[in-house]
Amino acid sequence: MANASEPEKPFDGAMMNRTALPSETLVRGVPGRFRGPFARWPRTADAVLAAAMLLAAVFVEEAPGDALRIRPITDVPVPVLLLYAVAGAALYWRGREPVAVVSVALVAWGPTLGSSYSTSGGIVIVALYSVGRYAADTRRSRLCTAAAIAAAVAAVVIDGLLNSVPWGDIGFGAVVMFGAWYIGRRLRLRAQRAARLRQEQAAETRRIVAEERTHIARELHDVVAHRVSMMTVQAGAARMVAADDPQEALAAMAAVEQAGRQALDELRHLLGVLRPDADRDRLGPQPRLADLHQLVEQVREAGLDISVTGGVEAALPARVELSAYRIVQEALTNVLKHSGPRTQTEVRLSCESGGLTIEVLDDGRGAAVPSVSAGAHGGVPGHGIVGMRERALLLGGSLDAGPRPGGGFRLAAHLPTSGEPA
Repeated sequence: MANASEPEKPFDGAMMNRTALPSETLVRGVPGRFRGPFARWPRTADAVLAAAMLLAAVFVEEAPGDALRIRPITDVPVPVLLLYAVAGAALYWRGREPVAVVSVALVAWGPTLGSSYSTSGGIVIVALYSVGRYAADTRRSRLCTAAAIAAAVAAVVIDGLLNSVPWGDIGFGAVVMFGAWYIGRRLRLRAQRAARLRQEQAAETRRIVAEERTHIARELHDVVAHRVSMMTVQAGAARMVAADDPQEALAAMAAVEQAGRQALDELRHLLGVLRPDADRDRLGPQPRLADLHQLVEQVREAGLDISVTGGVEAALPARVELSAYRIVQEALTNVLKHSGPRTQTEVRLSCESGGLTIEVLDDGRGAAVPSVSAGAHGGVPGHGIVGMRERALLLGGSLDAGPRPGGGFRLAAHLPTSGEPA
């Protein structure tokens, strides 16, 4: 008869060390990022920059011989001061509305071209850099950016001709205008590449950890299987001798009990090893419709102009509330991804006797993909819509998504609140 107290296979310390090492190595290999003031305190830094550029436009002017000099503020007419103030103040919003800021700066610079007060070109340079650094990568934004660069170059040429500036200096000024945008654009692309690299490294870390967990699970499975096999043999032996030798049968059943307890301990360890990280929202309670306001606040902070109408008064099945929350979450993520911030978005919720109806409407254009209904089988939409559709179908519901006639995008889902899922 097998002995329940035989030594176990040593695996805990070595295998857990193997699990930790790949993650630590990759994390330590990622270089730390330097974060300047515009990344740490963006609003304060933009306010300081706007004030500095405004003071430069007001007090600094060109002197003979390509020199600079300080002029008294009393020498600047009030209308020109107002133009400077508008252009300088606009720089405060350069990170959020870069295209609008460069438009304001160009309009404020225009009336002063050809005069000694044409000193707000520096504000235009900063605004062009901001367009390259922060403007959304959409067709409309690209067209506005091209128009802004062309207008800035034209302003440099007009100002130079009116002031009889040599063509070499005019060409240099035009290059500076274009170069400001180009530098901002290159920095934006570099930041995006760095973000992708960090995501790839994090994904590689998760992949390696998952492989190690699978390896650990196999070894732990061998240990648990050994214990269960031992229990089966001992239980069979106890049954065979129960009639003739009750004491030996009791001893065998005690060994079965001990082996069962050890198997349970090892099984708990197995589940602990395979449990996903806490930061993936798997350890806490699943979200419900009552948590929708937190999701709305998060997307508002991301820049989405969102409103929620309607609501759900009665308690719904947990599976319906979870699916409804995930559908709204994915729909809002798609709006941010395809239409960008500042998109007017409305979430409508209504609960009738037949089930819960969800509508997500936006006025953007980026999400204009072929219409997808719960019953459609032609065409392959994006993974987000496929996932939402599957959630609705598993509950026996339906989902429609497609462009709105007046522009924008509409997603409508109906989730039954009773009955069996399809």
